[in-house]
Amino acid sequence: MPRYLDDAQRDAIQDRRASWRWRTEWPTWLVIVAVYGGWFGVATSARTLGMPLALGLLAVLSCWYMSLQHELLHGHPTRWPLVNMLFGLAPLAVWFPYAVYRASHLRHHDDAHLTVPGHDPESYYVTPEQWASGGVVLRGAIAARNTFVGRVLIGPWFAIAASWREAAQAIIDRDWRIVASWVAHLAALVALAWWLDTRCGVPWRAFAGVGYAALALASVRSFHEHRAAGAERERTVINEAAWPWRVLFLNNNFHAVHHDLPGVPWFALAAIYRERRDAYRASNGGFVVEGYGEWFRRYAFARAVAPVHPFAGAGEDAAVRTFGHAESAEAASGGL
Repeated sequence: MPRYLDDAQRDAIQDRRASWRWRTEWPTWLVIVAVYGGWFGVATSARTLGMPLALGLLAVLSCWYMSLQHELLHGHPTRWPLVNMLFGLAPLAVWFPYAVYRASHLRHHDDAHLTVPGHDPESYYVTPEQWASGGVVLRGAIAARNTFVGRVLIGPWFAIAASWREAAQAIIDRDWRIVASWVAHLAALVALAWWLDTRCGVPWRAFAGVGYAALALASVRSFHEHRAAGAERERTVINEAAWPWRVLFLNNNFHAVHHDLPGVPWFALAAIYRERRDAYRASNGGFVVEGYGEWFRRYAFARAVAPVHPFAGAGEDAAVRTFGHAESAEAASGGL
């Protein structure tokens, strides 16, 4: 369910819903056109642009596409999930099927379990048992992942490996819905890679590199996006990033606002935050950063948090009890 700061905010947001901008969601339609037009425009012009520039632009556009997929799964720009899904099926970012990402991300919006390993699929913490069972190399990689440079360089490997493990588990469990999503994704990926190679001169290895670079760029946003804290609202950051980052990430840098109001479209998040800036900074316990450059300066090679979840010492159930008994985000895909 959405969490408003107060009744006045709830009423103001309900009024916004009646506006032409919100009813048509034309900014999101504009992003869809820009992402697809830009991606395929760059791809077909790769020989003219030169491969280094073309691959760099494709990586940025693929990262932007992932931000669009995030918007689609939260119920935009239409009220029909199937229609929204159609705009997110293309494997422009290579690594993940849209349906698998959607299911995983909506589980992440269960704020009562946010950051708890084993419950939150996007947690960057591990349990004491996982830490104890890891070897020296794995422990070092997990610790490095919680630095800014490590998150960008090796964070995507963790995400890719986790997705492949889940795909293998789906086959073992005979979860044919997930298996079908992967089969469709891989078929589309092969077709797109063939087209890029034969028509645009972009080899499949370069396309795989584009996907990895896009994940690395998206890792900038996810770095220290959540922290372990007793109060739900204090677990999610507000990043007052500069406008190029806000455009690339579709305002998801205002992450605390998004978790409170997951059904609010991306183009409204900044205004909602600015109107109640002090209240949001107070409600999330001052977990605020002035742009991604500050994260780099503070944590380029230093860990932002310890790898082991601080409340997981007595097991997952105790960790959840420590966090309290708040309601889960059962309407994370939409609703205002």
